[in-house]
Amino acid sequence: MKIWKYLFLILVLAISVLAFAVTRPSKNVYQIIACDVGQGDAVLITRGEDQILIDGGPDKSVTDCLSRHLPFWDRDIEVVILTHPQKDHYQGLIEIFKTYQIKTMVTSGLDSSNEGFRVLKNLVGGSGAEIIYAKRGTKMRLGLIYLEVVNPSETRINLETQALEDKESKVLGIFTSKDDPNDFSVVVNINIGNFAGLFTGDVGPDVIDDIISSGMIHEVEYLKVPHHGSKNGLSQKLLEVANPDVAVISVGKNQWGHPHKEVLDMLGNFGIRIFRTDENGDIVFETDGNDYRFVPNNF
Repeated sequence: MKIWKYLFLILVLAISVLAFAVTRPSKNVYQIIACDVGQGDAVLITRGEDQILIDGGPDKSVTDCLSRHLPFWDRDIEVVILTHPQKDHYQGLIEIFKTYQIKTMVTSGLDSSNEGFRVLKNLVGGSGAEIIYAKRGTKMRLGLIYLEVVNPSETRINLETQALEDKESKVLGIFTSKDDPNDFSVVVNINIGNFAGLFTGDVGPDVIDDIISSGMIHEVEYLKVPHHGSKNGLSQKLLEVANPDVAVISVGKNQWGHPHKEVLDMLGNFGIRIFRTDENGDIVFETDGNDYRFVPNNF
């Protein structure tokens, strides 16, 4: 009787692997997935077995998103970017570091005294992941994915950071600041062939103006709207310069009224197509580096 149980389990496993292989996109296709993690941010960019994860959301739900979109046998994530140390961006990374092997961790270096961040800091320190302190001009490449950091600027990062950066033993948080943590958000341009996306963390209008003045914002197809659609995030000037086709808002039930009507109206006035995780669930776009398309949620 036991042998039939084993044969049945093997058959189920084989069917599961085949079904996943059939539904997976072509190896020439990249996916940009804004995970539905409630009121928080988590964006997965993947092609084959290469992944970049930007933030981890407020809880363990990010692992559910990854299990929906990654093969169950792939337990490596090449790059994790923590935009800034606030719970709705870092908390889910605790489970990520417990579940996956992370090769590279990108952070501004801003520290936090929050208990959850202490836990994440210890996990990162013991993971063996390479830590890269991001600042304007930092560039990375993963396959055909090109990443360029446009915030924070060097002038926003204090001198102590620069000195500690030379230490052999790098840690997740190396400096503190009395400024708003949102101002230190790691903002990145990501290019895949002719497809461009701008991922903005929780930056506000003042920082956006500084980034624009640097000349590092270009036209994009995809915009991750800053700060969950808060009126203290997106600016009209950013839309004029970036001129996105689609705007993605990562948001859940919240007490602040995100996304604010002013932001939705602003996007509408520019004729930009709006996607929201609280309405669309996981928001999936696919691109081959030229054309791109929205993939309806099948989960």
